[in-house]
Amino acid sequence: MSWAIEYYTTREGNRPAEEFINSLSPASKAKYVFIADLLEEYGLNVKEPYVKPLKGYKKLFEIRIKDRSNIHRIFYFAYTGKKFILLHGFTKKTDKTPQKEIAIALKRMEEYIQRRRDNL
Repeated sequence: MSWAIEYYTTREGNRPAEEFINSLSPASKAKYVFIADLLEEYGLNVKEPYVKPLKGYKKLFEIRIKDRSNIHRIFYFAYTGKKFILLHGFTKKTDKTPQKEIAIALKRMEEYIQRRRDNL
């Protein structure tokens, strides 16, 4: 069974990670599609340079996209039933991942999990 990729959806119906991906250049979007295909086929076995776990955050991973002039990251986590939930994307401007970007992803992950529990 292959893995599925889902986008975190806000209560208002927005999908911030999908919106970020749609804003990427065609070359960066193509790299995202390639990595997403790897994730769907190989799941948790996909490693660097395509994806990487975030140090200090057990469940959070990042999709790593680099084009000629930018470095992009898309945070996600694995969820029950062989699903990857894409939470947040941003263009990296510094060597170190900004804490505020991680905080956004963590908040969305907690909210996603809580909504799933509430719907049981």
